[in-house]
Amino acid sequence: MTPAVLLTAALAIQQPDLRDAESVGRLLASLRAADPAVCELAGRSLTNFGGMWDGDVPAPMPMPMPMPMPMPMPRAGGGIDIKTPPLGARAGTALEPQVLQAFRGALKDSSRCVRHIAARMVARARPAWASTEFGGLAKDADAGLRETALLGLGELEDPQTIGVMTAALGDRDPAVRGMAAWALGELEHPEAIPALGRAMNDESPVVRRRAAWALGQIEDEAALAPLEGGLRDRSPEVRQMAIWAIGEIESAKGVPLLRGAVGDADWKTRQMTAWALGEIEDRSAVNVLAPLVKDRDARVRRMAAWALGEIESGLAVALLAPLVGDPVLDVRLTALWAFGEIEAHDSVDMVAPALKDGDPAVRRMAAWALGEIESSAAVGPLTALLRDPDDTVRAIAAWALGEIESPSALPALEAVRDDRSPTVRRAVRWAIGTIDDRR
Repeated sequence: MTPAVLLTAALAIQQPDLRDAESVGRLLASLRAADPAVCELAGRSLTNFGGMWDGDVPAPMPMPMPMPMPMPMPRAGGGIDIKTPPLGARAGTALEPQVLQAFRGALKDSSRCVRHIAARMVARARPAWASTEFGGLAKDADAGLRETALLGLGELEDPQTIGVMTAALGDRDPAVRGMAAWALGELEHPEAIPALGRAMNDESPVVRRRAAWALGQIEDEAALAPLEGGLRDRSPEVRQMAIWAIGEIESAKGVPLLRGAVGDADWKTRQMTAWALGEIEDRSAVNVLAPLVKDRDARVRRMAAWALGEIESGLAVALLAPLVGDPVLDVRLTALWAFGEIEAHDSVDMVAPALKDGDPAVRRMAAWALGEIESSAAVGPLTALLRDPDDTVRAIAAWALGEIESPSALPALEAVRDDRSPTVRRAVRWAIGTIDDRR
């Protein structure tokens, strides 16, 4: 590994000092000589940029499947602390004038990576001349400089530059057009919808995909019409992004548009369709999801179950029932979670068989769901679970009985007051106290 590569790899870990223009010059020189992948790594660290690089857009991935557990119980103690990973931020930075000029000069560097680092640093500093500088570069004869200019304009997010961005969608270079679509997505301005709609017919699938992403970023119902055409795109990646965008807009008007996508030959596209319908959360989507509940791919079935849980309509109960016995564990878990979200009293008989599942995770989820449903019809099945070999299953069963608040559960709860597990004993005491308080 060359010294330049070692240096830039170190820069990805330790933030360099940006107070001295000469040091910045040496830094940029080392990045210019480095492998592009290493330069990008260092650039991400240097610009404190946790998102996508070079104007790329995220692959539309559904939210993680929920794994619910009981809320902390009063007087019972405990509860589960779920930590979310930190997200990257683009904190504002005040750069010395000489340092800022060093980055300004690097906007025309021969290295694409160095140019893009400079564009981000300038945009973050937001000097008065930034919009004019980027706007001028956007008209340069060099396509690489035009691309860098659009990256800077996207980072700058100045509504006054929307004309430059939309004009660049007609550039002869696909990389420039793609960056322009990304920049308009960063701007999130409804005025860009017509131009982005035209970009949905671009010859480049990368441009079409970024245009679909940008329309989703704008989150305006007016974007639904151009996105509908993207559902028939020959590229599955473009279709998936169009579906993602419709989900981001979260309008019930998007539900009928997605009806045809449930039969797409690509499983990722069908999965994304289920996700989008769940994001929209309109009960009219329940029937649209029906084929996906029976999909041949377990990942699609699981997402369909999640979507039905998000919609929270009793109309979904009959659709979810077969998934409780699905051969795939994650599908069973998600279906039970959905029953808990819907909270339909007539679903107890559909959930109760899962209390005898061979996997303790399924028994836990089933007990949690019955606690959310809060029907006295679940007392009998849940009291049997108070003798389960799994400590967490017993604790959740006790919690669920406390949520239901039926006096008929007291004898079974009293019988397990001295359970060997402290967590179960606390849950049992809480449940007994809750039921006694109601009486």
